[in-house]
Amino acid sequence: MGHGADYPCPHPVAIPPPKPFFKSLGTSLKETFFPDDPFRQFKNQPPSKRFILGLQYFVPILEWAPRYTFEFFKADVIAGITIASLAVPQGISYANLACLPPIIGLYSSFVPPLIYAMLGSSRDLAVGTVAVASLLIASMLGKEVNPYENPKLYLQLAFTSTFFSGVFQCALGFLRLGFIVDFLSHATIVGFMGGAATVVCLQQLKGILGLVHFTHGTDLVSVMRSIISQTHQWRWESGVLGCCFLFFLLLTRYFSKRKGAFFWINAMAPLTSVILGSLLVYFTHAEKHGVQVIGHLKKGLNPPSLTDLSFGSTHLMLAIKTGIVTGVIALAEGIAVGRSFAMFKNYHIDGNKEMIAFGMMNIAGSCTSCYLTTGPFSRTAVNFNAGCKTAVSNIVMATAVMITLLFLTPLFHYTPLVVLSSIIIAAMLGLIDYEAAIHLWQVDKFDFVICISSYIGVVFGSVEIGLVIAVTISLLRVLLFVARPRTYVLGNIPSSVAFRSIDQYPVANNIPGVLILRVDAPIYFANANYLRERISRWIDEEEDRIKASGENSLHYLILDMSAVGSIDTSGISMLEEVKKKMDRRGLKLVMANPGSEVMKKLDKSKLIETIGQEWIYLTVGEAVTACNFMLHTCKPNPAAGEYDARDNNVPIVDANAFPRSECQASHTVEVVLKAFQPPSSPLNGENPGRKRVEEKQN
Repeated sequence: MGHGADYPCPHPVAIPPPKPFFKSLGTSLKETFFPDDPFRQFKNQPPSKRFILGLQYFVPILEWAPRYTFEFFKADVIAGITIASLAVPQGISYANLACLPPIIGLYSSFVPPLIYAMLGSSRDLAVGTVAVASLLIASMLGKEVNPYENPKLYLQLAFTSTFFSGVFQCALGFLRLGFIVDFLSHATIVGFMGGAATVVCLQQLKGILGLVHFTHGTDLVSVMRSIISQTHQWRWESGVLGCCFLFFLLLTRYFSKRKGAFFWINAMAPLTSVILGSLLVYFTHAEKHGVQVIGHLKKGLNPPSLTDLSFGSTHLMLAIKTGIVTGVIALAEGIAVGRSFAMFKNYHIDGNKEMIAFGMMNIAGSCTSCYLTTGPFSRTAVNFNAGCKTAVSNIVMATAVMITLLFLTPLFHYTPLVVLSSIIIAAMLGLIDYEAAIHLWQVDKFDFVICISSYIGVVFGSVEIGLVIAVTISLLRVLLFVARPRTYVLGNIPSSVAFRSIDQYPVANNIPGVLILRVDAPIYFANANYLRERISRWIDEEEDRIKASGENSLHYLILDMSAVGSIDTSGISMLEEVKKKMDRRGLKLVMANPGSEVMKKLDKSKLIETIGQEWIYLTVGEAVTACNFMLHTCKPNPAAGEYDARDNNVPIVDANAFPRSECQASHTVEVVLKAFQPPSSPLNGENPGRKRVEEKQN
């Protein structure tokens, strides 16, 4: 093929200057673990200022407390009291779902919110227990320890798993490993949450129907078998009461959605249901007619539970496993909820700070008789709609719960369990986001498959199975994208200098004698063999197309490397093989716009010398101009025996095969290209880049 030195390249591709190893390593680590550059604020600051900034970074309340105003306080008090009215019944309900004493749910709404108010970076997140984590604790711990036969050991394992959740969450935050949570994609969370909500709703049929004995399984088959096999033990009184309260809760939610100003009606509905249910049972003595009640609740603040952490238990690995799984789910939900509401108020929350805050509040909670807490969507939505300004609303909520623990717990003695079941079902129905699933189907079928797989795994298997299936499919998708990157044939958009995918732009024109391919991903060992085979196939298909259309034969392959962010040794070996294979076929390999990392590795591997730096161009347009220049200005030398290896009657155009005088270019590239380019080529029109080439040659 022609030699690139015959074409004066206006913009040569530079090889980045070498960097010291440790400086390069430091840059890579910074980009991986510190993309937000948290140390920027410490630059050029005296030691005393750095100390203060460090405290404010790890304890955000020290940063915004000096600016706190009385107007903020009034708004936070109203919001805090509002979410406290939701926290009390939800805390009791979710503790019951986790097979823990109801008082543990109230404890969990006292200490953790205080910790989060000091360490959290979200202004709107309301801390508390969540149904999905409660279900996970019950299903994972309940497999080995029966909460009714051995309640003390079960409670100890719940505290221990909460401790390890906190340690794991803190470790992710301190080590800047928050990207691990990102493997739980939006589709995964939609399916998982929907499946968990379905399972939770089904399990609440135990309370609605007044059943005493119920399956410990969470799958649909086990739950339905347990319900159908006990039809003779159904209590109509409990069923009627449960349906009435469920209708009341759903009605208030519907009304609040229609009239946003009346959000407080939906927020007060759970506490109202608890009060009405307790009064009804108290005056009618319904507990004597099969309606189960909470019973006695101890008064007083959280007792210490440090001695209950079972580090020497035979079930320690179970507690660690439960802690890690529930910790990841709690992080994913809490951070997603916090970021969602932060967007409404146009501020940013630091994901790593949130992990540290969640971890610290769960570590502290495990030592003060609390189980796993995070930022539930329902409670945060109420806090947001109530007009909260800062995390002080969590402090107000914790204060209200403290007053309840000190003075009001006896009032919950007659609260019927069926009301708690209704509260849980009403909350869970909001997590079955079928609209999001429909949107996934319309936008991305693969995401829809992930969502449905997660849902089916949770509903028909278990919560852990559904989570594993969803994460596995998501990882397979990532591996598939890496191992099978997209490659496109590029063509020229008429009346422009742009080169785009022919599939996306059917009007784009092929360049005669030139095949332009774009590799749309980094080149690694996982995709090197695939890319080599795919490039060969593109060449074969292009040659078949040329023969069928009667056009000129193929002479050049241009690889658009603009999307190739990095390359490894396997990728370099692949390019070497492609180069050798193209030499055997009489083709010339040309590269366009390789990035700095790619150029450094190509230089160190001596591949640039093999290809020839004169065949590496800054843009696809310049590469096409050079190829056309060589195709239309160089004359073959049959006497030298230079013929196309594919067709003995077609001479090879090689500038090195004959003297420079026999390969005279026109005075300017412009004249040559206008003489030989098709009318549709952008290189026949006005092009500032070509004008610069012309000026340079003149």
